[in-house]
Amino acid sequence: MKIKYALSVCLFFAVIACLAGSKAVADETEYLAVFMEGKKVGYAIETRTVSGDKVTTTEQVSITISRGGISMTVEMTETSIETTSGEPLGFEATQKLGAMAMKVTGKVDKQGKVTLSTTSMGAEQKRTLQWPQGAVMAEGLRLLTLKKGLKEGTEYSVKIFSPGVMQAVDAQISIGPEQNVDLLGRVVTLREVTTTLIMPGAGEVISTSYVDRDLRMQKNVMPIAGLQVEMVACAREFALGKNDVLELIDKMFLASPGPLNNIAAAQSITYNLSPVKGASDFTIPSSDNQEAQRLGNGTIILKVEPVVAPAGVKFPYKGTDAAILEAMKPTRYLQSDNERVIELARRAVGETKDAAEAARKIEAFVAGYIENRSLSVGYASAAEVAASRQGDCSEFAVLTAAMCRAVGIPAQVVAGVAYVDDFMGNQGFGGHAWTQAYIGGKWVGLDASFKGGGRGGYDAGHIILAAGNGEPGDLFNLAPTLGQFKIDKVTVEKK
Repeated sequence: MKIKYALSVCLFFAVIACLAGSKAVADETEYLAVFMEGKKVGYAIETRTVSGDKVTTTEQVSITISRGGISMTVEMTETSIETTSGEPLGFEATQKLGAMAMKVTGKVDKQGKVTLSTTSMGAEQKRTLQWPQGAVMAEGLRLLTLKKGLKEGTEYSVKIFSPGVMQAVDAQISIGPEQNVDLLGRVVTLREVTTTLIMPGAGEVISTSYVDRDLRMQKNVMPIAGLQVEMVACAREFALGKNDVLELIDKMFLASPGPLNNIAAAQSITYNLSPVKGASDFTIPSSDNQEAQRLGNGTIILKVEPVVAPAGVKFPYKGTDAAILEAMKPTRYLQSDNERVIELARRAVGETKDAAEAARKIEAFVAGYIENRSLSVGYASAAEVAASRQGDCSEFAVLTAAMCRAVGIPAQVVAGVAYVDDFMGNQGFGGHAWTQAYIGGKWVGLDASFKGGGRGGYDAGHIILAAGNGEPGDLFNLAPTLGQFKIDKVTVEKK
C-alpha cells in the first residue's frame, strides 16, 4: 500500500525548476540538493545549452526514500527544445521508477500538432495531440520572466507545459520583497517569488522560491502531500553526495477516530473532514461512489456508498460518450493493446458475456496473478506488471484497468486513501490505488490488491482523491489534497 510521494515530488520540482531560473549563460549547469522533512533525499541538476537558433534546457531530479525499510530511487529527466524566441520545437521525458523505465519524446510542428513516441520494455507507442494554446516551456518562461522583472508587487499568470506529466499547468506568479535567506549556512540576500500552481479539480499548491539578481533560483520551499520539501543550490559534490534515510510509511496515514470493524458489511460510511492546522482549502471530488458536501466552516461531509454493478450489461461498451470512450483506449501506462495483457484478460474473462461478472473475474485474476507484493517497485505500467508479476497497490490497479480495457470495459485507475487495521504497525487511512470500471452507466469500484490480501476488494473504506489513465499527472493532482485534511468523525451504516 502506498502513494507515490517521491514521484509527485519529482514532478513538482521539474515544473518549479523550470519556473525559477533564468539560466542566462549558455552551457550552464546548476546543482541543487533536495530535502524532505529536513533530510537530504536527493538532488536536482539544471542545464541550458544554445546551438544556433535552438535552446535545450534539461531538468534532472533524483530522490531516494524508504518504505518499510526498503529503499527506492525515483529519477526523472525532462528536456525541452525551443527556438531562441521561446517557441516549442520538441521535448523528451525519461522516468525511472525503481527498476522500471519509460521514455517519451515529442515533436511540435508549426501548426501545433505534437507527435508523441513512448518507449517502454522495448515496445513503442505513437500518438498525436494538440499543443496547449499559450503554453510555454523553459525558454519561453525564461524570456517571460526577464520581461516581467523582479519589481516587488509584480504579478502575472503563465501556462507551463511539463513533459513529465504531459499536461499544461496554470501558474500565478507574485514577486515579493528581498530577504536574507540561509543557504546551508550561507546567508544571502535574495528576492522572494511565490508561485501558485493550480491543479484542475484539486486545488492549489503554493511554492516559495528565492532568486538572485540574475533570476537564478537558490532555494525553493514547497508543501507536497503533507510533507515539507526544499531544494537548495549548492556545490556539485554535496548535491550528488550521500543521502539521509527518510521513512515514509508512517507519514502516509490519516488517523481514524476509531477502528472500523467488519468494514465489508458497511452499506455506506459518512466522514466528517476538516482542514489540518495551517492548511489551505482542500477539495474532495464527488463521484458515483461518493458525495462530498462542503459546509460553511471549511469542513466537508463525505458519504461513501459503493455502487453495485448491475447484471445483464453486455460488453464491449457500445456507447458514444467521449469521456467513457477515452477510458477504453490504450495509454502509455495502461497498454490494453499489449499482447500479454490481452491474453491475460481473455484468460480471466473466459466465456462470460456479462460486464459485471467479467470485471469481477478480472479483479480476482489480478489478485492471484501478482505473486510478489513488493514495495521496491516504483511505478510500473500494466505491460511491465504482466511480465514481472510484482508490485503493490498501484501495480494491481494498472493491470486491472488495462485488462478491463482490453476486453472493452471502460476503466480508470483511482488514487486516494483507504482504511486498514494494521499496515506495518499503522492503523488508519493510508495512501492507496485501485480501479473503477464503467458498467451500466456507473463507475464500479474494484480493488485487486485488497482482494488478494484477503480484504474482499473495494468497499466504503475507500476515499477517492483522483482518477484517470494511471498517468503520473494523476498523482501530480493529489498534492493539493493529501496532508491537508483530517478525519474528525466516522458514521457507519450497515447493510
